[in-house]
Amino acid sequence: MPNDTIIAVNSRLDGMRDEMIETLGNLIRIPAINPRSGGEGEVKKAQSILDLISEFGFHEIERIDVPDESSPDKVRPNIIARIKGEGGPKPNIWIVTHMDVVPEGDLKLWDSDPFEPVVKDGKIYGRGVEDNGQEMIAALYAVKALKEEGVIPQHNINIAIVADEELGSEFGIKALIKKGLFEEDDIIIVPDGGNKDGTLIEVSEKSIMWIKITTTGKQCHGSRPERGINAFKAAMKFGVRVEEELHKKYNKRDELFSPPISTFEPTKKKANVPNINTIPGEDIFYMDCRILPDYDPENVYDTIKEIADLVSAKTGVTFDFERPQYDPAAPPTSPDSPAVLMLKEAIEQVYDIKPFAGGIGGGTCAAIFRRAGYPAVVWAKLDEVAHSPNEYAWIDNIVGDAKVYATLFCTQ
Repeated sequence: MPNDTIIAVNSRLDGMRDEMIETLGNLIRIPAINPRSGGEGEVKKAQSILDLISEFGFHEIERIDVPDESSPDKVRPNIIARIKGEGGPKPNIWIVTHMDVVPEGDLKLWDSDPFEPVVKDGKIYGRGVEDNGQEMIAALYAVKALKEEGVIPQHNINIAIVADEELGSEFGIKALIKKGLFEEDDIIIVPDGGNKDGTLIEVSEKSIMWIKITTTGKQCHGSRPERGINAFKAAMKFGVRVEEELHKKYNKRDELFSPPISTFEPTKKKANVPNINTIPGEDIFYMDCRILPDYDPENVYDTIKEIADLVSAKTGVTFDFERPQYDPAAPPTSPDSPAVLMLKEAIEQVYDIKPFAGGIGGGTCAAIFRRAGYPAVVWAKLDEVAHSPNEYAWIDNIVGDAKVYATLFCTQ
């Protein structure tokens, strides 16, 4: 496509900057927290998005509801918006973003209301602005700019805005794959990870294993510890030992990934007894394990249970394990795949940088696609502040990434 066409589309995107900020802010005001994390789900946000894009010029917009009894609305909505390209033997392009956000966490750590957007110093702050509002807005406005300039993209463009990404995608991408929406040669981009300068195109992810660890002892008075078995104390001993021993045993490095090692982090801790002078008879905490593809996560899990047996023998507690999320590493996408090569070209043209193919520890929908046989890639230009207090997105990144998508849509 002629360069002056791309220049005109990008200029139009520059003119949409304030509109993009306002739209993202309006969406952030609608918490779409997973019902399993205490929220109401995505229905209200989905309706707001549908109202928004009804005027964007899409040829087809579809809402696909997946039943979920845990949701107040009993469904989890997914949106598919399509625009037809010039046709011919060209692969479809998919941009896959998600509506749901994680809870805000400790409000004392926020400088402002997480669900009331704040624009300051070139950034927009709020829960979900980076994860995944930035790229949702960028993709949608790339299409809008093309339509307003009267440009027909080279490829059929499909924007998927899905539910349930933050807790496993059972009601999102996994359900859509089962419906047969995707084709083998589709170009699938999941803009849900990246780095500050936009150079990382993610082609591989580590195995993810979340573990719930329940330690059971015997409750007693705090002044008579000999009469009980302190479940919390045993859990602390186990937590320190398990992290140290896992790092020693599974110590390979792979510079494709950042960080280049497997990680085994204790994270969430549940409250045990409500008062100070009682020794807890039960304690529960969680671990988040991100394991290099070199290792079978089942072997890691067996090692964890072996360490628990040793601690149990010394302390008298018992251990129970559950895995609320378990996703072994998917086959990597080839760095020479059409998705990578086309995306590289668009990024270079917009940002004048040299992208590279790499791996990450975070889990995205791309791994689900890869397991199903679709060579998806992950890319975005962002600061990686997802899930943190004072989450933000650079406004320049919203506009710049929209230009990348518009350029990609027009690539031969």
